[in-house]
Amino acid sequence: MVTSHCLKVLTVILTSAIFTSQTAGAEETENERNVKMEKVSYGGWPNCIRLTNGQIELIATTDVGPRVIRFGFIGGQNLFKEYKDLLGKTGGSNWRIYGGHRLWLAPEDRDRTYRPDNQAVQHSWDGKTLKLTQPVEPVTGIVKEFEITLDANTSGVQVLHRFINKNPSDVEAALWCLSVMAPGGRLIVPQEPYRPHSEYLLPARQIVLWYYTDMKDPRWIWGTKYIQVKQDPNATKEQKAGLLNKVGWGAYYLNGEVFIKCYPYYPDAKYLDLGCNTEFYTDAGMLEFETLGPLTKITANGGKAEYTERWFLFKEDIPQDEAQIDKKLPPLVEKTAAP
Repeated sequence: MVTSHCLKVLTVILTSAIFTSQTAGAEETENERNVKMEKVSYGGWPNCIRLTNGQIELIATTDVGPRVIRFGFIGGQNLFKEYKDLLGKTGGSNWRIYGGHRLWLAPEDRDRTYRPDNQAVQHSWDGKTLKLTQPVEPVTGIVKEFEITLDANTSGVQVLHRFINKNPSDVEAALWCLSVMAPGGRLIVPQEPYRPHSEYLLPARQIVLWYYTDMKDPRWIWGTKYIQVKQDPNATKEQKAGLLNKVGWGAYYLNGEVFIKCYPYYPDAKYLDLGCNTEFYTDAGMLEFETLGPLTKITANGGKAEYTERWFLFKEDIPQDEAQIDKKLPPLVEKTAAP
């Protein structure tokens, strides 16, 4: 069972994550007509792949990765953070953050999680979906993959994340999807729908704090309907919190544009970090909007685990005031639902 505000979208996503089909015949599909793929140089990496549908563009690296380094409107700002001093770098044994969107292995562990993605990845394009495949990680024995599919006529994109276990024994892990958002913005996560005490006595969700979390830090806005986290370039301390988001979406607002991420919640699943499927970390340079799949036993010798997010971009001014958020943001979330 999957529970989410974006249920219709996620039903389509989960189905496509399990079954892969190819359309027979020579006729060009709508996606192939509208979505274009090209090789470009970006940030000093000469072999990036750019996808665009005429509205939005996404750029993925192949010299390192798998990683999406840019997501934005054509000619507009990059909603993802770029670390300028790291762009174009390849090779080496040290992990580099680079920026953009990446995939990690959870639970967080200094040895297993912080595996460098500094080597080239394989890529393929079937006219609809870009597939990026990392070599086997020598420490974890895991292969990480992205399958990225742009919508033909909307500002949406589906990003399927995959672990492939190449070990001779089972591995228990969760897919951890981290979007490093550009500085100066504000994350907005909905509270669970209000229910009066007279009608409902049980708790709605857990909120998890890290040892260095300061709930009095002015970057946190603990609202009635929304939790907001501001990214402050002048901040001197890190902040992190997590929660179980059964509503199934969150948003990042920056300079008149809104990035919305939709993702599934599985009621019967076990989630790490005291039960989180959503986490947010911020420092002076960026804000990470992180989602986690369930803890999964990945079978030996080729077993797979998959987790899919849907991303959307909208041009809309979203003030900090909750009444204005409630007026402007839910209608955008409604547009993310499948027809």
